[in-house]
Amino acid sequence: MSYVDRLRARERELGRPVRVGLVGAGQMGLGFVVQAGRIDGMEVSAIADIAPDRGVRAFQRAGRDDVLTGGDGLAAAVEQGRPVVVDDALALTRLPVDVIVDASGVPEVGAQVAFAGLLAGKDIAMLNVECDVTIGLLLSTMAAGLGRVYTVCRGDEPVECKALVDYVRDIGFTVICAGKGKNNPLDPSATPASVAEQAAAKKMNPHMLASFVDGSKTMIEMAALANGTDLRVSRRGMTGPYSTVDDLSKIFRPEADGGQLPAAGVVDYCTGPVAPGVFVIGHSDDPVVVDEMAYLGMGPGPYYTFYRPYHLASVEAPLSVAEAVLDRKPSLAPVAWNAEVMAAAKRDLKAGELIDGIGGETVYGITDSAEAARAGDHLPLGLVSGGRVLRDVPAGTVLTSADVAIDETTTIASLRRLQERLLLGESVREVISA
Repeated sequence: MSYVDRLRARERELGRPVRVGLVGAGQMGLGFVVQAGRIDGMEVSAIADIAPDRGVRAFQRAGRDDVLTGGDGLAAAVEQGRPVVVDDALALTRLPVDVIVDASGVPEVGAQVAFAGLLAGKDIAMLNVECDVTIGLLLSTMAAGLGRVYTVCRGDEPVECKALVDYVRDIGFTVICAGKGKNNPLDPSATPASVAEQAAAKKMNPHMLASFVDGSKTMIEMAALANGTDLRVSRRGMTGPYSTVDDLSKIFRPEADGGQLPAAGVVDYCTGPVAPGVFVIGHSDDPVVVDEMAYLGMGPGPYYTFYRPYHLASVEAPLSVAEAVLDRKPSLAPVAWNAEVMAAAKRDLKAGELIDGIGGETVYGITDSAEAARAGDHLPLGLVSGGRVLRDVPAGTVLTSADVAIDETTTIASLRRLQERLLLGESVREVISA
């Protein structure tokens, strides 16, 4: 039975659809509102945005005009099926919604909403992978202990690539590499100012585009994939070669077999026409399997490309809401903590400066193994926003706690410290009760 059929059946049984609270009505949030509105048995009941007019316009684009903005009676309005817009994301945790979807892209907002939402008995679905790669293990562990679901949303490359990983493993192949295509060359120095003209042409937020071009988004997505599939990062920054679809299985194989991978069982990315797709390289050297794969047109082996040529971002994201509510399982959540996204200086930084965060003027993200990040005392990208530079740092430096003082008053910093205790072997009960 399809999710739509099951959602309809649930609505008939309960007399109401799945109610979703959405944080952020920007490009991703708007797409989610409109698409969810086309799915029977599901509706966005409330939107939180620091610019409430943006939430109102999003509802209007979805064909809903009778919007209540602030004031009393918000919960009653949600119960009656009237759309609600608020300017405080935490207000969603107090409304009668089933799932909170965070499309803010801001790690601190994600941390606040996910933590409070789980404690309030809501399922949490993230279009905020930036938060997941910072504290996702703590949030997923909390969710399991509370009987809730924490998930990264479908439509993002990590989740769609995980589906390929699961498929390849399920049919008995060994996963050599899993990754994505990056549709622009890597430029770690990209800033909102340098991409402003391109962003305007694409009708994008320049900070978002800068995070794509400087590589931060790719590093974040592949770290989430590594942690959600128990794959590894082969080396700092991964390899990132150019590739076509036809060449994927030749390039993403171990160096000993003529490829470019330092190791097997890793995540990586490439530039070139593979984007906007995701891929997995599977391996089997069984003669029967090799013969069958050749007969089926999959190449000579023993390395095989499994490829999905698209990911549909907010269009697919509602599937994770359905999966959480109906199946009580995540589309993707950390099962290990193998990868970190560390902050690196985008330009020369001077003592006393403040870090402006992801897609900004001061830092970009670079992925490495969690062990290497810990050994080097490197700072997670998701924590450095608002931090103060302690000493002059040259461009390209992967930042440490000696370089930048983190703002420890933030929710995400507090939760990160709890996650570090979890990784040291303390139970989630001990961690949360501390």
